[in-house]
Amino acid sequence: MDEDVLTTLKILIIGESGVGKSSLLLRFTDDTFDPELAATIGVDFKVKTISVDGNKAKLAIWDTAGQERFRTLTPSYYRGAQGVILVYDVTRRDTFVKLDNWLNELETYCTRNDIVNMLVGNKIDKENREVDRNEGLKFARKHSMLFIEASAKTCDGVQCAFEELVEKIIQTPGLWESENQNKGVKLSHMEESHGGGACGGYCSVL
Repeated sequence: MDEDVLTTLKILIIGESGVGKSSLLLRFTDDTFDPELAATIGVDFKVKTISVDGNKAKLAIWDTAGQERFRTLTPSYYRGAQGVILVYDVTRRDTFVKLDNWLNELETYCTRNDIVNMLVGNKIDKENREVDRNEGLKFARKHSMLFIEASAKTCDGVQCAFEELVEKIIQTPGLWESENQNKGVKLSHMEESHGGGACGGYCSVL
């Protein structure tokens, strides 16, 4: 295991078919954009290590198929996930209207209560917008989600979406520390070495 990696996080990308889930992932991991990208069948999976606030996190990102016929795979996707990116297409109102269905699915299958959710309105590079930014923001606030608008094509907001999600996960200790026993070992050693002596552990902080 990489010594300097703080933790490995499981991130899911969900949403209707055609909203650009795979394009967002490809832009984030490989910094490329393919307008002819085929629909995901089942699940795609990529790994990328990023640094947030001086902490390195390895992301295992699951890109899920939006089509109904692949939904039988759903429960295994959600198991153990710490973060979810829920994507809609700002030029297709139907993909925004169906967000409630995805949230219901998330609540049904997700194994943790403190999972961090990020709502992403994709394809802001297009002119024929049907969903206003404020609508997305309002929906995100209502459901206590992070929110950003992005374009996989122009790269707008993509890096930021993943970084903010990871930052929030890292700020929720119970969400990832229990998954990472090495981290726990290091913490207990620190407590032992800083706990004794007259300085009571403060010396190491100053």
